[in-house]
Amino acid sequence: MKKMRRSAIKAANKELERIDVFFNTYANMSSGLIDPEGIERLCSDVEVDHTDVRILMLAWKMKAEKQGYFTLEEWRTGFKAIRVSNKYALKKALPELEKEVRRPTNFVDFYSYSFRYCLTEEKQKSIDIDSICELLNIVLRSQYQAQVDLFVQYLKTQNDYKVINMDQWMGFYRFCEEISFPDLSNYDPELAWPLILDNFVEWLREKQTQS
Repeated sequence: MKKMRRSAIKAANKELERIDVFFNTYANMSSGLIDPEGIERLCSDVEVDHTDVRILMLAWKMKAEKQGYFTLEEWRTGFKAIRVSNKYALKKALPELEKEVRRPTNFVDFYSYSFRYCLTEEKQKSIDIDSICELLNIVLRSQYQAQVDLFVQYLKTQNDYKVINMDQWMGFYRFCEEISFPDLSNYDPELAWPLILDNFVEWLREKQTQS
């Protein structure tokens, strides 16, 4: 029994060593972090664009705190979880990671994380409209293309909001999940929807009557 335990510990240590070597391939040696340049190289090695949603999913798996940077601890957390220690295994693991994140219980957490990950300044609580539109296209468009396209169009033409906060961000996801689209028949503005969504629905109804 002890021998088995020793062997398991030895294997885990070896795996961790491989993960650390993999980290050092992309780390900036002076800062001890993987920075945006290192992430670009990682993306190139696994043949995905740096704006690919799966890179954001990887950051979610690592519980990465700062956009564009990975610490060794975060890297270990993520790569131990997906059991990967080299670029070839990572490339193979990405479709499975995406499947995991797309499960409804995980996706809500990932969607919320993607907003927090984009808060780059201390005490920042909201994100500018252009960045939100980009983020919606990366994170949500593959699931709710019609809703995202129209919401992005609305955000770019309205003048009332310069930024979006977490409550509005999560509200839009709930809207996509719960509201019959495009007829909006079950949307009730008396319920606790963020005001921006009441305005969006009003804009949509006007658009529909015009067409």
